[in-house]
Amino acid sequence: MATKKASKKSAKKSSSKKSTSRKTAAKKSPTRKSAKKPSSKKATKKSSSRKYSPSAGKDVEREMRAMKQGKLKSGRNGKKVTSRKQAIAIGLSEARKEGKKVPAKKS
Repeated sequence: MATKKASKKSAKKSSSKKSTSRKTAAKKSPTRKSAKKPSSKKATKKSSSRKYSPSAGKDVEREMRAMKQGKLKSGRNGKKVTSRKQAIAIGLSEARKEGKKVPAKKS
């Protein structure tokens, strides 16, 4: 009986040691990968220009204020806009109509 208990205890200890070694190995691997990433960014870094014109941002800002005040209405049916995303979309579409620098619609 004493040998069975001792073998069970040693089996438990060995399984707990294996699990800790796995955890430490899992922790070490992401740090190595993240250290390599910044060096590759420096080589491919490009100077980017502005995607949206400042006046397009003002249009979106104006629409957001109207939405918060409850004055912004959508489309032909004239329902109140309650979604923040929809208010931004309305502001950007109006900026596009006026010919301001705004990226084309994705879909």
